[in-house]
Amino acid sequence: MNFSSKLIEEAVSAFASLPGIGKKTALRLTLHLVSQDVEYSREFAQALTQMREKIRHCIDCHNISDAEHCAICANPGRDKGLVCVVEGIRDVMAIEETGQFRGLYHVLGGIISPIEGIGPEQLNIDSLIQRVEKGTIKELILAISPTIEGETTMYYLTRKMADHDIRVSTIARGVSFGGDLEYADELTLGRSIQARIPYRVASDPDARS
Repeated sequence: MNFSSKLIEEAVSAFASLPGIGKKTALRLTLHLVSQDVEYSREFAQALTQMREKIRHCIDCHNISDAEHCAICANPGRDKGLVCVVEGIRDVMAIEETGQFRGLYHVLGGIISPIEGIGPEQLNIDSLIQRVEKGTIKELILAISPTIEGETTMYYLTRKMADHDIRVSTIARGVSFGGDLEYADELTLGRSIQARIPYRVASDPDARS
């Protein structure tokens, strides 16, 4: 693209650096800002700056938060004995959209993937174990994408929980194997949470064949 303004070119490049934003979309967004009042652009930029400077992670579940504890953990109406373990923050948002879950969450920050050099020590697993050891959690729901890496992560977590008096379940397979949780539709995801089943490792003699 040829630009008559260096300022426009820099703004387009900034938008285009975002995931999923191409040059044409970036130009459309830039021209939209140009067509608005200066105050609109100022407030837009301020919102982004405030978000980036002040956003933090919940000290309990690692979800994004404005304070030490996120709004979900701080809500007295949530079931503190039920914790849904997810890969990332977008999974929390996806499950919350279903309106079917009233427990708490624990964000792992990824899944175990030896090929990518991601081991248990890179994930928020130690803090999950610490939460379980407090004795208030009665059930862990492993809402992790059903991929090979996801299955490996669930197997590892289940083994870690073997010495604790806690139920470990996984969401029902309304979510297809190999699919990402965040892309499942709300109805399917909500039903999968409600129809969760106990998680069994392959070595368990009671495991389904």
